[in-house]
Amino acid sequence: MQKGFLEFVSSQQADFFCIQETKMQPDQAEIPLEGHLYFNSAEKKGYSGTAVFTPHTPLSVTYNGMNIEEHAHEGRLITLEMPQFFLVTVYTPNAQDGLKRLDYRMKWEDDFREYLLALDRQKPVIVCGDLNVAHQEIDLKNPKTNRGNAGFSDEEREKIGTLLQSGFVDSFRYLHPEETGRYSWWSYRFNARKNNAGWRIDYFLVSKRIKDSITRADILSDIYGSDHCPVVLEIDFDSQEGKT
Repeated sequence: MQKGFLEFVSSQQADFFCIQETKMQPDQAEIPLEGHLYFNSAEKKGYSGTAVFTPHTPLSVTYNGMNIEEHAHEGRLITLEMPQFFLVTVYTPNAQDGLKRLDYRMKWEDDFREYLLALDRQKPVIVCGDLNVAHQEIDLKNPKTNRGNAGFSDEEREKIGTLLQSGFVDSFRYLHPEETGRYSWWSYRFNARKNNAGWRIDYFLVSKRIKDSITRADILSDIYGSDHCPVVLEIDFDSQEGKT
């Protein structure tokens, strides 16, 4: 809020603004934005959490839609049902140093994929999230030295591969299949951002059947204020509302 957040939101005029790792409860800050503000906060204070801001009125809003008890405490999921699609914002659990939370991460991945597939059977799905994984070697600066680390373990990479093979498309890679040096997260250590030693771990995924409606998928690496930067999706449903 003190680093230009409201000015950025205002400048983008986005239909949906999704945030992961809010680390806050809704009453901890006054956010003077018009429209609808949806928060899913972790039970643990100062941890995890997601939010969606939108001027549009959804048909329904679901928190922790997987309906699985072990996934219901960290505020990692919000789903908005719109007339033509579901919008899901997600903050995927980090496998942590030494992959000590990898078993939970694998369970989350399987359950989340099944959840998305259930939604996709009803209408197309758009997923916006910090998925905490670099899928391919071109998605991070130093793949060789990071092989096996959290976010670039074989297990995590296999899971996102399985998700994509299940009927979803990585919007950025769809439009920019070979582009390198485009990252969305940089460590605060070792002058990583200055040296662009980053990772692309923030994604917009869409149901495969609407991939040809994608008109823009971008990474706004010139926007500061966090160790992540925003990612953008523009998709045209040829509706009366035009571009979403």
